[in-house]
Amino acid sequence: MRSAASTADFDELLAILDLEQIDDNTYVGSHPSKNPVRTFGGQMMAQSFMAATRSLKYRTPPSALSVHFIAGGDPEKDLEFHVVRLRDERRFANRRVDVMQDGLLLTTAMVSFLSGGPSLEHGIAPPDLPDPLSVPPVDDLLRGYEDVVPHFVNALRPIDWRYTNDPTWVMRKKGEKLPHNRVWMKALGQMPADPAVHAAALVYSSDTTVLDSIITTHGLSWGFDRIFAVTTNHSVWFHRPVHFDDWVLYSTSSPVATDSRGLGTGHFFDPSGQLLATVVQEGIVKYFPAATS
Repeated sequence: MRSAASTADFDELLAILDLEQIDDNTYVGSHPSKNPVRTFGGQMMAQSFMAATRSLKYRTPPSALSVHFIAGGDPEKDLEFHVVRLRDERRFANRRVDVMQDGLLLTTAMVSFLSGGPSLEHGIAPPDLPDPLSVPPVDDLLRGYEDVVPHFVNALRPIDWRYTNDPTWVMRKKGEKLPHNRVWMKALGQMPADPAVHAAALVYSSDTTVLDSIITTHGLSWGFDRIFAVTTNHSVWFHRPVHFDDWVLYSTSSPVATDSRGLGTGHFFDPSGQLLATVVQEGIVKYFPAATS
């Protein structure tokens, strides 16, 4: 049963993805009612993706998105999306989207579109995991941790998250370490038929757990430990169309962390095990151990 709060959050996600078009190459996007101190990166990426898609001459499917974060956004102000049309052909298209606020460049996104047709196919297999309905929703895992991770408790949650492993805060309390995170995801409402919105929901969700494995590898958690983390760049490669009104699995891990930077990698799978998308995110991650006497 969907709660009124989850329904409202889902409606807000659809609303912020419905950008206002100012002219052929300029769009304006709003913020939802629940925000962190700075604009959520997944929101800016998803809105940038929608701006690029809405500017297409042909209905070419997306192939890749790469975003560099330059400055943080103010959730109290709208965002401007300036589209640069780099290429426009029936099978190929490229866009650059600059996200601006008060004349300041916040992010730059490169979005590629490609209709390649059939050829060689292979892919990695998903991990063997429990059914999404057999594991609890994230709201159940947040009970009792309201004072530890209030930014998660109070965040917009338009997506049903179902961890197949303990999330960072539960793992940390148990004194365990974890080299990966695996989460089932599904929209908490009726998705429109537009495939661009489904892909945008994946982009939005791709920024939610991808850096977690950097800290769980070391047995740390948001809230319990003094950790500063900010995303510097984020890339998504789209392999197949996504249907976000059905369950998708987001499986993430971290191959490296060094020089106060960490890399998170992730794969989205559909329920049949087909690989839908691949994600790579780099972030500045600094850990400040508690002083010992």
